[in-house]
Amino acid sequence: MPPRHDLGSLRIEDHSRRSGKTGKRLGIFAAALGGLVLIGGLLLAFRTQKPVVEVAAAQATGAKAEALLNASGYVTPRRRATVAAKVTGRIDQIYAEEGLRVKSGQVLATLDCSQPDAALLSAKTDRDATAAALSDLQVQSANADREWQRAQGLHNAGVISPEALDTARTTAESLHSKIALTKEQVRASDAKIGVAQQDVDNCTVRAPFDGIIVSKDAQRGEIVSPLSAGGGFTRTGIATLVDMNSLEIEVDVNESYIARVKPGMRVSATLDAYPDRDLPAHVRTVIPTADRQKATVKVRIAFDKLDDTILPDMGVKVAFLSPEPATGKKGGTDARAIIPKSAVHTDGDKQIVYLVREQKLERRAISLGMERGSDVEVLAGVAPGDLLVVHGAEKLHEGQAVEVKQ
Repeated sequence: MPPRHDLGSLRIEDHSRRSGKTGKRLGIFAAALGGLVLIGGLLLAFRTQKPVVEVAAAQATGAKAEALLNASGYVTPRRRATVAAKVTGRIDQIYAEEGLRVKSGQVLATLDCSQPDAALLSAKTDRDATAAALSDLQVQSANADREWQRAQGLHNAGVISPEALDTARTTAESLHSKIALTKEQVRASDAKIGVAQQDVDNCTVRAPFDGIIVSKDAQRGEIVSPLSAGGGFTRTGIATLVDMNSLEIEVDVNESYIARVKPGMRVSATLDAYPDRDLPAHVRTVIPTADRQKATVKVRIAFDKLDDTILPDMGVKVAFLSPEPATGKKGGTDARAIIPKSAVHTDGDKQIVYLVREQKLERRAISLGMERGSDVEVLAGVAPGDLLVVHGAEKLHEGQAVEVKQ
């Protein structure tokens, strides 16, 4: 008898429904347990990871002189030139690129020289034609001189009249004058050739001094001119060249304090890009004029030593230093050490620093003295040579293990 199919055959038994719910609960429990294990592992990894910090050593007070005056300014070159062409023309080739070191006389660009070349060729052709005419006149003059000599002999012998002798002499002297005129024309043609050659040379733009290209101001195919043609379509410069050996600092000093600044005075300079580095410098000159609008006087400061990290137009802070280190009333030094301001933290009404000892942090309360540019004096709490955290993790605590950035 064939099986019967009805709706009752689709019913799910109670024991099957209970076993399905149990499997789902086990799956949810396993997923939750795995998530807890993963989170615990991540927390453990983050706790065991050492933060990287930058440190600086506290310096003895005798290492730095007292800052008499602070100012800010920019790095500027004494020699900066926007190199341009002497003539108007289209750029045929350009070799200047940003960052390229060039020597004096090195070719930076060439202009389309077809018209100056044609003018030079025309001047040379005129000179050659005049020189050829001069050769013909010299031949005629030699013949006229011989005719004059023969006429003089015949006249002495009474064969020819004085008029014939005068004619021969006039012809010879006329050719002498033409030769002199033609020689001057040859010299004039040589001068025209020199002018045309100068126009050809002006199609080659060269570096006026040793330096680095800091700006490429034109491209191949553009029209350049030594004068502004209006409309914004004609370039007046090809590239900007800076003599990196002439970099110095230019600052504005309030005229009320300019009496403190003297030529040759020692200066501590700190670039905004490298706040942890002090660059020794000295005052080169005080510009003998004041700005009535800002009530300031410009001071130019020369670096004692230049390096590749110093770039034009960088921001810089300077401290004009006293001739002798700052000392106490009894001849001893009041401050125990000098540290960067970035190492100091505020905790309530206390000033603290973090020392690094054996790769662990030590919290230390300090007493501060006078500021010295980007540094500050420490009257108590730090000794010269202590390693202090100047940059690193935002949250530091006593005993924390850290890694010192090399």
